[in-house]
Amino acid sequence: MKDKKFSLKNPALQSILTSLLCIVLGLLIGYIVLLMINPAGAGTAIKTILLNFLSRSSQAAQMKALGNTLAKTAPLLMCALSICFCYKVGLFNIGAPGQYEAGACIGLYAALAWHLNWVICLILAGLAGAIVGAISGALKAYRNVNEVISGIMLNWIMLYLTNMILSGKKVKDPASPYTIKLMSGNKGALIPSAGLNALFANNKTVTLAIPLAILFAILIWMILAKTKFGYELKATGYNKEAAKYAGMKEKQNIIITLAIGGALAGIGASFLFLTGYQEWSTTQTSVPMMGFNGIAATFLGGLHPIGTIFASFFIQSITDGGALINKSVYPSQISDLISSIIIYLCGFVLFFKYALNTWISKRDKGGPNVNDVPVTNDDAKKEGGDK
Repeated sequence: MKDKKFSLKNPALQSILTSLLCIVLGLLIGYIVLLMINPAGAGTAIKTILLNFLSRSSQAAQMKALGNTLAKTAPLLMCALSICFCYKVGLFNIGAPGQYEAGACIGLYAALAWHLNWVICLILAGLAGAIVGAISGALKAYRNVNEVISGIMLNWIMLYLTNMILSGKKVKDPASPYTIKLMSGNKGALIPSAGLNALFANNKTVTLAIPLAILFAILIWMILAKTKFGYELKATGYNKEAAKYAGMKEKQNIIITLAIGGALAGIGASFLFLTGYQEWSTTQTSVPMMGFNGIAATFLGGLHPIGTIFASFFIQSITDGGALINKSVYPSQISDLISSIIIYLCGFVLFFKYALNTWISKRDKGGPNVNDVPVTNDDAKKEGGDK
């Protein structure tokens, strides 16, 4: 008897296979686009995108580049978890970029203007994101405003509000449009490396943010799958009226869900800016892509918190790989194109699963029928004699 865990009928295995199919098709279409631009270097370009840090010349350079990718994977994973958590509860948190901006705003302001410790800055960043998420939740619960609409509007409101707040004298570098570097402004606000940097060629941006993000993924999975609280949240998402009839506080659950999603995105911002990897640009005119890339990681991860860990790393890896291709021939945005195609294809996951299950059903029916009684030679002879 075959192990059911490795059967094609297993939903988890189907999710993995369909995600891999989305990746393969996305890379194939990206490769076709590269061929259309310049066939001569298309193979090298797609290889560079896939290999990313492995395309570096030395092992030290490879490890340092891997560290950079991991440093950016941590905030991406948190944004993916934000969207994944809300989606599991029946809400589409497209406002994650705005919650991410709120976390960056308060986290950096607390670090540079108030000179607070990194732990307090991280907590304040999470609270800021939770407040922005709760606003969408309250509008959804009490005024039936779609969370997608309120989320998109809050994305832009928080962008310009963040630019205004971080343009203050205490936080902005007077010689540039960026905020003051934490290394010179407040070293205590930098998330510690705890020795992890030694594993990545002394890359100081590799910090505790990476293992903490993984722990958050495990925590979210446990809440959704193993707790009564998670069950109530999912029940509210599936059917708000039924949850209300069962005695659940459906309005409160909606607000709590988006607040938790906002907190995750806000903490994600602190996982990037409190590592010293980069500073906030006060002249930024577009919503950060980190929140939107979280959508790709969420769906590519099969809408599972653990799956988003691997999907987030893949999305960030090909994004960094796209920056290494020959920019005089190919645009670096080709990796964003591949990510976008993968997101689009993830919309067909249910169709892929349906096609797979249909094929399995036809394959099973095509085999011998267990209800048929095999005819022996003696039976055949007897049947012939009777005739």
